[in-house]
Amino acid sequence: MFEALSDKLRKVLKDLRGQGRLTEAHIEAAMREIRIALLEADVNFKVVKSFIDRVKEKALGQEVIGSLSPAQQVVKAVHDEMVEMLGGTSTQLLFTRRTPNVVMIVGLQGSGKTTTTGKLAKLLAETQNRRPLLVSVDVYRPAAREQLSIIAKAIGQPALQAPQLNDPLELCREAVRECQLTGYDTLLIDTAGRLHVDEELMHELQQIKQETQPVEVLFIADSMTGQDAVRSAQEFHDQVGLTGVILTKMDGDTRGGAALSIKEVTGQPIKFIGVGEKYDALEQFYPDRIAQRILGMGDVLTLIEKVQAEVDEEKALELQKKLAQNQFTLEDFRDQLKQVKKLGSLGKLIDMLPSGLFGGLRITPEQSAEMEDKLKLTEAVINSMTLQERSNHAILNASRRKRVARGSGTSVAEVNKVIGEYEDMRKMMRMMTSGGLGGMMGGGGLGSGGRRKATKRRKKKKKR
Repeated sequence: MFEALSDKLRKVLKDLRGQGRLTEAHIEAAMREIRIALLEADVNFKVVKSFIDRVKEKALGQEVIGSLSPAQQVVKAVHDEMVEMLGGTSTQLLFTRRTPNVVMIVGLQGSGKTTTTGKLAKLLAETQNRRPLLVSVDVYRPAAREQLSIIAKAIGQPALQAPQLNDPLELCREAVRECQLTGYDTLLIDTAGRLHVDEELMHELQQIKQETQPVEVLFIADSMTGQDAVRSAQEFHDQVGLTGVILTKMDGDTRGGAALSIKEVTGQPIKFIGVGEKYDALEQFYPDRIAQRILGMGDVLTLIEKVQAEVDEEKALELQKKLAQNQFTLEDFRDQLKQVKKLGSLGKLIDMLPSGLFGGLRITPEQSAEMEDKLKLTEAVINSMTLQERSNHAILNASRRKRVARGSGTSVAEVNKVIGEYEDMRKMMRMMTSGGLGGMMGGGGLGSGGRRKATKRRKKKKKR
């Protein structure tokens, strides 16, 4: 996410930190580089000018925090203003006690409106205990209503069918009645889109809004289209009145022009971002976390939340006990791989960590795909073993390994490699649990021998 912009901004700020004494000339040069980086990222030129002016004012101003160096003060100013540019604070959907709360989903064709409607329904049901009903009022695009029904079935949420109705307003009225009769508290209306903004589309949206009185009107924008998405959002807001934006395809956006411009141009906040094709790949938008990721500070909070949501706490405690008793089996190894796969691609996980941790390491999509294929191969090999073999790898002799290779569609060499990686992990975990990091480094660390040595050194130091 925003790799190209992120790399350029990190370099500029790193060069600033390398200066022994920061002059006005250094700041001017840095601002020039940041301006170029933002314009190349397709950020709206007025937004860039305003951003640079505010950062420069803070960087050259008299208000300096005592604990920060001049370079750190500039970095802080860039971070703070970027957070403001992205929207300041995270904004939730606003629900009332009325039944149903209507959410209108609007946007151009091809932006991911229908898929995002399904993703939002899944997220609201699972994280906010909402009871959503989905309805498509796109009576123009062939199979548009069928597409929403298929998505609704895939996520386990209801969708209004009503094949006898072909008028958008009638469909809305029927959907509202269905909610009131059956107790659905949220109605998500997937409206029709066009390839471009036109008068007919806007008039229909205005009628639907007047009829349903939505609590939210969310514009779906394809982040990959940059300033085109921003211009469309502005036109929709001027004619319909938006309450927020959902940016799709953020995982493939290396520039960031739409995300960094849309709030300042339209005045409406980004509420969610689409970060993948799966139905659970919709996340709440946090301006401060995105700014930290762009500037190489990581996004550890999102990583922690992801781990907490996906990792089974009971299984983690059970694994801890097994490690302490040296009972970590191939079955456990496979379970750990499954947990890792739930967290998403390795590249995305590394992007959430501060850039300094791995010396600026970045995993390309190709490398990430290669690693995911390797995880699948490892899982296939372990799945081809019997329960007895997974519980006791020592019995895996040559003939058993040949059978496992045939069953998993791999070679004996690949089976041997999987078993070798498992043994290496088991050995490393045993050293970590028995002697801490000291056990891994030959003592003198966190183990008991290391503590005794440290105590002796302190005593000698006192005597001197």
